[in-house]
Amino acid sequence: MGMTSGVTKAVVPVAGLGTRFLPATKATPKEMMPVVDKPAIQYIVEEAVRAGLKDVLFVTGRGKTPIEDHFDRQPELEDKLEAGGKQDLLDRIMRATDLANVHSVRQGEARGLGHAVLCAAQHVGDEPFAVFLGDDLIDERDTLLTQMLDVQQRVGGSVIALMEVPQDQIRLYGCAAVESTDTDDVVRITDLVEKPSPDEAPSNLAIIGRYVLTPAIFGALRRTKPGSGGEIQLTDAIQQLIGRDGDGGPVHGVVFRGRRYDTGDKADYLKSIVRMACDRSDLGPEFRKWLAGFASERLPQGDPDEPLQP
Repeated sequence: MGMTSGVTKAVVPVAGLGTRFLPATKATPKEMMPVVDKPAIQYIVEEAVRAGLKDVLFVTGRGKTPIEDHFDRQPELEDKLEAGGKQDLLDRIMRATDLANVHSVRQGEARGLGHAVLCAAQHVGDEPFAVFLGDDLIDERDTLLTQMLDVQQRVGGSVIALMEVPQDQIRLYGCAAVESTDTDDVVRITDLVEKPSPDEAPSNLAIIGRYVLTPAIFGALRRTKPGSGGEIQLTDAIQQLIGRDGDGGPVHGVVFRGRRYDTGDKADYLKSIVRMACDRSDLGPEFRKWLAGFASERLPQGDPDEPLQP
């Protein structure tokens, strides 16, 4: 594991309104929606901890206190489970409590991802740190963040997670123009383009929600002018670091070829739950069997849509 990187802090922006999931998110933070039997945000914190980052800062907004509560002690519930001999359930809730040292800072107003990261400046101080976006869940069998920390330690500067996407989908993402390096799946980023049309995209490499950044990003964010909707974009600030070796740059990308679950919209959220449930040793065998039967009953023969992934 890449534990010698010097990175100890994770920043997780959670101030978004989650409007795509209304009415479910009217009174419940989107990050607390369950993926099988854990809220999405717990997977994010577990990923940070697996990579050695035990200091987690949530950048929160109004109505987000359930996230902080989830990682806090709940003595009444703990006592009830213990008295009832429900040790397995007690262990499961204590896992969330004991995972990490959790802190929070309020964003105040939703002024974009860049502004959310800027809110972490005081907590982060003068050291590199990781940023996790909650819509992207990375499978626990994959070590994306460890790879990114290793690259950051080796070459300095900032490191962004990239993933190949079909050319017609690149318009949904930030896109990286890159040069190859002497390391497989590590590229040097020469430009970032936000949501390009497929014919103007410099590559099929999309930015996904993991970053390892140096404190130079804070100066860049302060210099970044708000874009559409008055939001300060993190991509615009990272753009300023490209080519500035030693002053927040260079900017490298790690091309991720593992398993990513997108919980950002309803259809992808449902797919993520099915894929993760299928892979669970406790649920998978029975669930896969039911799913195969359900699919064969419901899907017309010769359906042109792609088959369900195993």
